[in-house]
Amino acid sequence: MDKLRIIIAGGGTGGHLFPALAIGEEIISRNPKTKIHYIGSQFGLEAKVFPIKDVWHTLLPIRGFQRGLHYNNMIRNFILPFRIIRSIYKCKKIYNDFMPNIVIGTGGYASAVPLLIATNKKNKIPIILQEQNSFPGLTTKWFAKKAKKICVAFNEKNTNLNANIIHTGNPIRTGIAKGEKESGYKNFNLKKRCKTIFLFGGSQGSSFLNKMLDSIVKNIAKAGVQILWQTGDAEYENYAHLNSSNIHVTPFINNMAEAYAISDLIICRSGALTLAEITVCGKPSILIPFPYAAGNHQKKNAQTLVKAKAAKIFFQNNLNKKKLMYSIMNLIHNEKELNNMSKASKLIGKPNATKIIVDNIYDTVL
Repeated sequence: MDKLRIIIAGGGTGGHLFPALAIGEEIISRNPKTKIHYIGSQFGLEAKVFPIKDVWHTLLPIRGFQRGLHYNNMIRNFILPFRIIRSIYKCKKIYNDFMPNIVIGTGGYASAVPLLIATNKKNKIPIILQEQNSFPGLTTKWFAKKAKKICVAFNEKNTNLNANIIHTGNPIRTGIAKGEKESGYKNFNLKKRCKTIFLFGGSQGSSFLNKMLDSIVKNIAKAGVQILWQTGDAEYENYAHLNSSNIHVTPFINNMAEAYAISDLIICRSGALTLAEITVCGKPSILIPFPYAAGNHQKKNAQTLVKAKAAKIFFQNNLNKKKLMYSIMNLIHNEKELNNMSKASKLIGKPNATKIIVDNIYDTVL
């Protein structure tokens, strides 16, 4: 088929959104005539990213189930069925007009309705799922039996998925390992001669990591080490005042390739997409898994890197500023260990994951 029509559905967080974009970019690079329609949520990160990327997209009025007995959460959960109905109606219209040959689901609440419409008795459109984490998400579990293939990032044996599973690794953004150091130092107002620590808590930031860094960042800067710090939009104003010649605080980084390029050490959570990117870039890291992730999958993700000697791991429940400060300063000045960790990181990276996933998409639909 010269003019394939493909829907790629996923989002909510960067962990589901960026794999969707990476898969789409690879498809278009192979055949620019392919029509791709992205579907996400108006409440997810994609609402900001899709317009920047200038891709054909639709945002559904869907959001995830809100946990906790807060008043706002109760209101949101009360209107959730109405949001689902509106999203189903909107999706049906897209499918009738676009008539996709295949639907790719990259997870998150934004992908559930498009996959539901694709697999109903009327449409029976083939679907492929891409699962980023060591512990499958709800959407993957729901649609596993109906999927032609599930492309997984981790070679876990206990996923309990009765499906055609293919170990591919995680798709990463095009050019993520090709960031220019020169422009990176310039754009982040940092110096070439200083060691650089890059801290981020995923696309939306991490309150815990922000508070932890806030308690030690001035001491790190005084020791001649500079910090690139992505706080997330919600907490940027709390830390913006710390911007200085050695500290660059920003709510969000569009050009992550440059951020990785100038980094000597990364401190972050252990979301699957993050680990895929830092290993392809060959970066040493200190990982602090999010303790409330489903199935504790961030801990499992992190242990893969620790086992390969590419990362150090600390757990949130017993981490304090003294322990973190000591570990950072010991590691950032140990050139030999940094180099060894970097090599180990590069060895377990899967730079061809996106190509393998797209190969499987074409095998299914052609």
